Amino acid sequence: MRKQNFYVKSLTLFLAILAIGCVETPKDDTPWVSLFDGKTLNGWSQKGGEATYAIRDGAIVGTTMHNTPNSFMTSDKLYGDFILELEYLVDPSMNSGIQIRSNSFPHYQNGRVHGYQIEIDPSERAWSAGIYDEGRRGWLYPLENNPEAQKAFKQNEWNHYRIEAIGDTIKTWINDVPAAHLVDEKTAKGFIGLQVHSIKEDQKEGTEIQWRNIKILTDSLSKYSKESTLEPLYTKNQLTIKESEQGWKMLWDGESTQGWRGARLDSFPDHGWVIEDGELTVLASGGGESTAGGDIVTTELYGDFELKVDFKLTEAANSGIKYYVDTDLNKGPGSSIGLEYQILDDAKHPDAKLGNHEGSRTLASLYDLIQADHNKPANPIGEWNTAYIKSIDNHVEHWLNGAKVLEYERKSDAYKKLVSESKYKVWPNFGESDKGHILLQDHGDLVSFKNIKIKPITKD
Repeated sequence: MRKQNFYVKSLTLFLAILAIGCVETPKDDTPWVSLFDGKTLNGWSQKGGEATYAIRDGAIVGTTMHNTPNSFMTSDKLYGDFILELEYLVDPSMNSGIQIRSNSFPHYQNGRVHGYQIEIDPSERAWSAGIYDEGRRGWLYPLENNPEAQKAFKQNEWNHYRIEAIGDTIKTWINDVPAAHLVDEKTAKGFIGLQVHSIKEDQKEGTEIQWRNIKILTDSLSKYSKESTLEPLYTKNQLTIKESEQGWKMLWDGESTQGWRGARLDSFPDHGWVIEDGELTVLASGGGESTAGGDIVTTELYGDFELKVDFKLTEAANSGIKYYVDTDLNKGPGSSIGLEYQILDDAKHPDAKLGNHEGSRTLASLYDLIQADHNKPANPIGEWNTAYIKSIDNHVEHWLNGAKVLEYERKSDAYKKLVSESKYKVWPNFGESDKGHILLQDHGDLVSFKNIKIKPITKD
């Protein structure tokens, strides 16, 4: 009887083990689209440097080379919102990354590849799957505070990335461990790229990184998106690591009126301007110049500086960013007096055809004095643009979306001649103050601002 029971129990155990073995692994029903066919580089193009890319054993193999900048094998197709998965195997001596929402434009540093990079970092730092902004702002989401993700990287083995870019949110996982959770509005669309980093002369040439099983999903993203256990990091109205190191300061904190007042007031206007969702907006009031809430200026004065401002126009809108403003001038109607980086809908606003020289009142121009390059890279109305103004030792530059669109020498004879031919000729020594306020203009049209940052330049 005992022997029979033994056989029954043994048979039961065997059948249980057999049943477990027959259970199928759940199938991935995600409708992935492959970006790499395993045999060719069809659908991909190389940009940047001259490192070599080849196909071997179903993987793309990138190999380092001396005397060449960073190289990128980039998708021919541009992607906005997506979920991307892939695997890579990297030499321990290399640094690399996966570009997403990246671009290459002739106007931007002669075509330099720039945009979000999901880091590949086999060094002791171990920031793999952190988020870096290649060719622009530097580190956005390092992993110094995420030890679990740092430990997830497998040296000399294949590693798996999951990257979700949906709306303004980018989330990453390394080998199923949450790595980064970034909320950033800088770029909404671009190519995907596989980086072979440049190497120094003392580094070994011929080291490799391989990528395989590259697949993407662009439909029904909400259905397949994963929750991240990480708290999101927001970049709006915040300094990046690089900016902090370089001495930049927030000129507007994104929440309050601190540091600003009305150009003709001791405090901030009580109407005409609103702060909402991290944006500072001058409201529409019929297109009049400083007739509603009025211009606003910084409470501090600035001499030499670098200034960055993101702005968004509405149709037919007019506004401006002024610098070296003296609010004691022009106590009458109209705007306060200063040099102006023009903000304008060139296609719909009549000012685009006016000025001392035709075009000197167009977007990014030095208002009424110097026309911005007509090939300027302006984004469409309703999208954000970035103004950058640099004034050091009276040399002034206007930039738009990463492209320099004009430059001039303040206080020079050529500058004074331009002023004498403009509407500003009635103001003695116009624009020649050593210090002045920064101003955002109320021209009666709806215009929004954010990410207002300044780097004061102090002379030794």
